[in-house]
Amino acid sequence: MADDFLQPRDAARRLGITVTTLYDWLSQSDYGLLKIRGERVTVDYLQAGPAGHGRIRIAESEVQRLLELMRVKPKRIVARKPPIQRTAFPGITVPLGRPDQT
Repeated sequence: MADDFLQPRDAARRLGITVTTLYDWLSQSDYGLLKIRGERVTVDYLQAGPAGHGRIRIAESEVQRLLELMRVKPKRIVARKPPIQRTAFPGITVPLGRPDQT
């Protein structure tokens, strides 16, 4: 399964973000700080050159994976029961209220 690799400019265009935002995401991903829709995400990418200061390439499948993580999925609203109105409290045997007002 041979993947085509994209330049950061093309990857950012497909993701709908700016190139500087993509570089910021890659930096956050390196430190494990990148969150997309509340989930921690790591981005797999290649960087060539001495000491990793060369050109960045991102696989098309990785861009597709990031797009899926960015997709908004409808969530179901959890139906809650109304709170129970208690007239008596267990363990309390005296009338409730202020002692001086009976």
